[in-house]
Amino acid sequence: MSTSTALLDPTTTEYYYYDLYATPCLKDNVKELTSKFLPLLYVVVFITGLLGNAMVVLILTKYKRLKTMTNIYLLNLALSDLLFLITLPFWIHYELQRDWVFGDAMCKLLSGLYYLGLYSEIFFIILLTVDRYLAIVHAVFAIRVRKVVLSITTSIITWGVALLASLPDIIFTRSQKEFFYHSCSLHFPYETARMWRQFQALKLNILGLILPLLVMIICYTGIIKILLRRRNEKKWKAVKLIFVIMIIFFLFWTPYSLTVLVSAFQDFFLISECEKSKQLDVAMQVTEVIVFTHCCVNPIIYAFVGERFQKYLSHFVHNHVAVHLCKHIPSFLRDRLERASSISPSTGEQELSAEF
Repeated sequence: MSTSTALLDPTTTEYYYYDLYATPCLKDNVKELTSKFLPLLYVVVFITGLLGNAMVVLILTKYKRLKTMTNIYLLNLALSDLLFLITLPFWIHYELQRDWVFGDAMCKLLSGLYYLGLYSEIFFIILLTVDRYLAIVHAVFAIRVRKVVLSITTSIITWGVALLASLPDIIFTRSQKEFFYHSCSLHFPYETARMWRQFQALKLNILGLILPLLVMIICYTGIIKILLRRRNEKKWKAVKLIFVIMIIFFLFWTPYSLTVLVSAFQDFFLISECEKSKQLDVAMQVTEVIVFTHCCVNPIIYAFVGERFQKYLSHFVHNHVAVHLCKHIPSFLRDRLERASSISPSTGEQELSAEF
C-alpha cells in the first residue's frame, strides 16, 4: 500500500504527487511551460482588469450614482475584481522566479485576498441577477425593498459569507522551504489531505458554478417572459444581453470548475498515469487563466453596455483626459474637444447598468 501527499498551489492549482514506493511523476516540463506563458497572460489580465474595474469605481463614486441597489452591487463587484487583481503581480513574480520570497504572512494575506475576491465576485453576480429579476418581474415589490440600506446590508453579509468560504484556503496556505526554493501553497493535514482536496473542489463547483447558474436560469427565464410581453423596442437588446451574461459566465467558469473536480477525484476517474496527470495540470493552467479574464469582462457586461454609463465615461474622458491633450493637437480638434467636454451627462437618477 503506497503513501502519497499532494500540494495545491493557489496560483496555479497544480498538483504534485510523490509516491514513496514508485517512481515519482516529474513535471519539470509543465513548470517550464507555465513559466514561459502564464506571466504574460497574467500581465494582460492585470492591466485590462485594473483599468476597467478602476474606471467603474471612479465613475460610480465621482458622479454620485450610489443611490440604487444595482449600482451599489456594481461597485462591490468591481471592488471584488480589484481585490483579486492586486494579488496577480505577486503570482507573476512567483511564476517567473519559481520561488516565494515574500514570507509566510504575505503568502497567507495574498491567498486570502485572492480567494476572497474570487468568491465575492461570484456572490455579487448572483445578487445583481436577483436584483434585476425583482426590478422587472416584481416591480411593485421591488420599489419597497430595493433600498440603499438593504443593499448595503446585503453587501456586508455577502463579504462575510465570501470570507467564510475562503477560510479553509487561508488557514491551510503557508510558505515553506521545498528543497532549494520556498513555496506558497495549500498544505492540508497528511491524514485528511484527500478529503480536504475533494471538499475544496465540491465547494468551488457548488458555489462557483451550480448555484450561480441555477439562479441565472430561474431569474432570467422570468425576466425573458416579462420582456417578451412588453411592446418595447429595447426588449430584444435586453434579451440578447441576458443570454450573453449567461453564456459568458458558463463558458468562463465551467471548464475550470470541472477540471478542479476531476483533479480532486483522480482516483474515481482512473487518472493514474503520469502523462495524463501532466495533461490535467496543463488543462488546469489554461482554464484558470480563462477564469481570470472574467474579471476583465465584468465591467463590459455590467457597466459599459449601459448608455448612461457611456455618457459619464465620455464626459470624464473629455474633462480629465482630452483637456490635457489639447495643447498637443491642432486648433480645430481642440475646439471640438472643448465643446464636447462642456456637455455634461444627464443628472437623472437612472441606474448605470444596462437599461431594460
